[in-house]
Amino acid sequence: MTISPSSIEQVIPGQGAMAQPSAAPGRAKRRRFRFIANAKAATGLVILGVYCLFAVIGPWVAPYNPDARSGDVLQPPSTAHWFGTTHLGQDIFSQILVGARSVMVVGLIAGVLATILSILIGVTAGYLGGAADEGLSAMSNVFLVIPALPLIIIVTSIVEQASDTLVALIIGCTSWAWGARVLRAQTLSLRRRDYVEAARATGERTWRIILFEILPNLTAIIASGFVGTVIFAVMSEITLAFIGISSVSSWNWGTILFWAQGQQALAQGAWWWFVPAGLAIALLGTALALINFGIDEFVSPRLRSAGKTRIRTADGRTVRMRVGFTPVLAPSRPVPAPREEVAP
Repeated sequence: MTISPSSIEQVIPGQGAMAQPSAAPGRAKRRRFRFIANAKAATGLVILGVYCLFAVIGPWVAPYNPDARSGDVLQPPSTAHWFGTTHLGQDIFSQILVGARSVMVVGLIAGVLATILSILIGVTAGYLGGAADEGLSAMSNVFLVIPALPLIIIVTSIVEQASDTLVALIIGCTSWAWGARVLRAQTLSLRRRDYVEAARATGERTWRIILFEILPNLTAIIASGFVGTVIFAVMSEITLAFIGISSVSSWNWGTILFWAQGQQALAQGAWWWFVPAGLAIALLGTALALINFGIDEFVSPRLRSAGKTRIRTADGRTVRMRVGFTPVLAPSRPVPAPREEVAP
């Protein structure tokens, strides 16, 4: 048995009853910073900001030259060398700082390029339909089967001194197809919605409908594709350096792992040689994932209010709303009276 809607009062923590919209001053201003107020998004943005800062100023604030050799061979972390030294006495902390620029440049360039291509091709194909949809979908299918990593290996083996920008462009140009197909499928669902039809009926231009009516509803998918591409680009750059395909003379986190593997750091017990680089990679992936989670909660009211919205019944009871569950309130049952024993 369910309780009628008239007997249910929706309550939001810190806001009271939702009978009428509150006109509290500053409410609109707080909504603008709702994304930053999200703990996951704020944490991810702070970590990513620190990485970007190190990518810019890393070579200037590094305490040592990452190529400089010293007599401190295979020294564990200390006050002189925060992350220890290599078999040649090179400072690992300086190598991590200098190598952050290469990793961030490749990841961000590839992510931005792949995201732009997926939006242009996927949304255009889904909204226009017809011959344009067929042609763009065919092109997406062709790029979908092109292996990015083997192509990068071939190009870097042909081109001498392949730069990080070239690697990022190859990754970006070969990683947009999957995101484009997802955006196309979602656009096919959105283009027949009532608000899109209303905008089309009022004479809105196609580019305005796509930009202001469709793209805001694809924010979570676009952000997820961007995060996935950045992670793939970072791992590809590190993998190329780790297996020795790219130049080992320029420092990135994969180069550090390459020399650690080549000099048997694990067998020698030099854990400080490879653990900091691995933690830097894992922390960067965690920051991007937290930003993605924050965007999902920002654009989805169900995720944003999960576990926070409560309903209050007429008898004063409160039930917490959860995603995926519809509360059904059982009626209050009267307590049965105790039976009286009859004497024989």
